[in-house]
Amino acid sequence: MLVLWCPDWPAVAACLAEGVPLHLPAAVFHANRVVSCTAVARAAGIRRGMRRRDAQSRCPDLHVSAPDEDRDARLFEPVAAAVEELVVGVEVVRPGLVAVPADGASGYFGGELRLAELLVEHVSRQVECQIGIAGGLFAATLAAHRSAIVERAGTREFLAPLPVTELDQPGTGRTELVDLLRRLGLRTLGAFAELAERDVAARFGRAGLVAHRLARGLDERPPHRRRPPPELAVTKTFDPPLDRVDAAAFMARTLAEQFHGGLARHGLACTRLGIYAITEHGQELSRVWRCAEPLTPQGIADRVRWQFEGWLRAAPDERPTAGVEQLRLAPEETVEGHSLQLGLWQEGVRGLADEHGPAAERAGRALVRVQGLLGPDSVVTAVLDGGRGPAERVRLVPWGDPRTPRHPADLPWPGRLPAPSPATVYAQPLPARVLDAAGHEVRITRRRELSAPPHRVAVGDGPLRDVLDWAGPWLVDAHWWTPGGDGVRTRVQVVLAGEGETAVLLTRVGGSSPQWTVEGVYD
Repeated sequence: MLVLWCPDWPAVAACLAEGVPLHLPAAVFHANRVVSCTAVARAAGIRRGMRRRDAQSRCPDLHVSAPDEDRDARLFEPVAAAVEELVVGVEVVRPGLVAVPADGASGYFGGELRLAELLVEHVSRQVECQIGIAGGLFAATLAAHRSAIVERAGTREFLAPLPVTELDQPGTGRTELVDLLRRLGLRTLGAFAELAERDVAARFGRAGLVAHRLARGLDERPPHRRRPPPELAVTKTFDPPLDRVDAAAFMARTLAEQFHGGLARHGLACTRLGIYAITEHGQELSRVWRCAEPLTPQGIADRVRWQFEGWLRAAPDERPTAGVEQLRLAPEETVEGHSLQLGLWQEGVRGLADEHGPAAERAGRALVRVQGLLGPDSVVTAVLDGGRGPAERVRLVPWGDPRTPRHPADLPWPGRLPAPSPATVYAQPLPARVLDAAGHEVRITRRRELSAPPHRVAVGDGPLRDVLDWAGPWLVDAHWWTPGGDGVRTRVQVVLAGEGETAVLLTRVGGSSPQWTVEGVYD
């Protein structure tokens, strides 16, 4: 297997998309941590996992970007196409990494070394890349990280001295397994490979068994795989043709569910997905995506969306001349889908419906149908996110999109409002007046304290009501470093007298014209 790897691809793609020269330091941050950085940034002391504040203190000129999988996939499509100009059978493992069978191409070009030289020379006209050749995708990926060509019989010897942390490749989810192996004293792949397969299966389960095969220089799965029946491919014709990425992304979710359901009915799961398209002018487009784990419906939809990003948003001379009229999803490689089958019981503990059961599947189809009638944003679900205020901690995402928090909720979040949160949070806060016992407006002093305890409160145009009890203040100094920032945001909980006591959350926002508002109401 030959692997072509573009180092630091998320950071490189961000620079290409934002017009930042590659000789300047740049990094991609998620949750204020470095997830990828360029070689120039590493030379300045930037490392993966570093906090944003520490990174910018070491390199004040660091260009900061946010992660964007669609951008990474869109800009990587020309790289995959450049590889395909020399060799056939290109498979995109992930944006920044492609794999091709090396046997036929190396024989045609006069050897593996000559093939690697030609590929590097051809692709380097666009971006920097490295080539690795070894037996199996995992070993070839590590060889690409080191620009090495490994003899087929020497794969296990090549892997043996490498640290066991190499098992934790992006998207594999082996962080906990690698941490456990290191704590058990297994620091190298060779030490892990020496364990008996039976002992590994008993101690670490299926995930450990797959990792053990990789450490021994074998493929993740045995080489004999079932040949997928031809009727498992899904074809969809569009009228009018698809020429927008957002329309393709919406279509991909429905088509992915249909494709995945057909495989599941045969007890199969897809590990190599073929995406084939025909445009209105008869132009044929194709790409194969290879995956380490069996694809879920969301994984299939993501790869279809990424591929359309690459096709429809390519350079004017490289993009299709017309919209996509026909799309076909084909399972190029399948494995037993035992890990994705439903459980024996269709009801969960104490009668709670299983989220993977038939009822949930029917509900999901109904929601997709509503989206088809009213648009993707017509059905949303709430995700608990990190933040300080109640409105910041709840984010609505369209049905079918990843329900992953943007900000970790378990961080300290100084100034966060304590539990319980208001039952009702207004999209537009209501104006309020907060007076002290002398009838003067309660303000925030320079010491960030209330000028006096709140005594009476009026909400909107309503009458003044006495304050029975109050708690706070909770202060958040937000965006003080930006021109026109909010400044200090102060929150106070109060209980108002009247017909039925009412508990409200009062907020005072600083700035040029500070005022009190009602942010939420408690039950």
